[in-house]
Amino acid sequence: MSPATINSLHRATTGVQSVDRAVASVDTASTFAANGALIQSAEPSNATRRAPGRIPALDFTKGALVLIMVLYHWLNYFISPSGTWYKYLRFLTPSFIFITGFFISNIYLAKYNTMDSRLPKRLLSRGLKLVAMFVSLNAAIVLLSPRGGAASLTNWQVYVTGNAIDGRAAFSVLLPIGYLLVLSAGLVVVSKIYRNIFHAACAVMLLLAFLASFYGPKNAYFELVAIGLLGVSIGYVPMDKVKRIVHHPFVLLVLYAGYLFAITLWDELFALQIVGVCLSLALIYVLGERNGEPEFIWKMVILLGQYSLFGYIAQIVILQVLRRILQHRSSELVPEVMALIAGVFLTYLSVQLLDSARKRASIVNKLYSAVFA
Repeated sequence: MSPATINSLHRATTGVQSVDRAVASVDTASTFAANGALIQSAEPSNATRRAPGRIPALDFTKGALVLIMVLYHWLNYFISPSGTWYKYLRFLTPSFIFITGFFISNIYLAKYNTMDSRLPKRLLSRGLKLVAMFVSLNAAIVLLSPRGGAASLTNWQVYVTGNAIDGRAAFSVLLPIGYLLVLSAGLVVVSKIYRNIFHAACAVMLLLAFLASFYGPKNAYFELVAIGLLGVSIGYVPMDKVKRIVHHPFVLLVLYAGYLFAITLWDELFALQIVGVCLSLALIYVLGERNGEPEFIWKMVILLGQYSLFGYIAQIVILQVLRRILQHRSSELVPEVMALIAGVFLTYLSVQLLDSARKRASIVNKLYSAVFA
């Protein structure tokens, strides 16, 4: 056989081997992709899995706030509407609105382009829903209990100056969050012209709130919306940097101890309220991310966080009902403690039932989305 023939055969054989290797590579890649698709489709969906756009530690933080809010309202309904202990829980309401602001920039503004007209419409819609929800829920209380709350709904100060924070209307956290969302819808439109509008608005609102806290007139809603805008500004920071900042638990604990000492001395200054919000949320976030709790409790708190708005409303209704049931109770502490335990359990149970119902009935999921989404 001539050398030319041998070379031809060698090239042909090499070509066939190359084709075989290419086919084998394609088959391997196809198999890997198929297996990946199977793994994804078979992956269970539960509270500990990270859904697209969700961060479990943030859900844990919101869920923990709901549980602490149960304690806050239990103290208000069953122990006393006033007391020195409330100064240590005043971070709750501003924490809810701070997280709302954080989500506006960290999720909404990251998901939508500022030129997308859907973003301001979505923010405006959600804000108006919360205001309507506040009015509707308090109107229901008036209908069910005509002797109490009738004046609060018709009092303009409830909607403007923040008297609802002082307990004259229920579900008071809904209003400032609604106002923040409506304001953010307008700022998104302005951001098409000036992209740093949220930072500028935050600086102006905080400055005015500081001045008002010293010289008056004090407006609780104005302060809360200012804290919400601070959350928006911080939400622009990438989560990796946020994690690096908060992952110093010893430092956070020392700073928090200093904060507790400061509010014990100087009470509820607006500046201290901001410090308390940031430190409290940082500590709860670290606790949620480290996952040192029993798995069931961790799952429970995360699920509450995923339904934080519904959980907030449900626990107020539950505690109101328990208070009416136990209104002729004895003066012993046992019924009050049982009411707290029942409030926590029933709040979680209501969220669990809603989550199950959404998965099983499309009509429930649609109703939930229409009201809360």
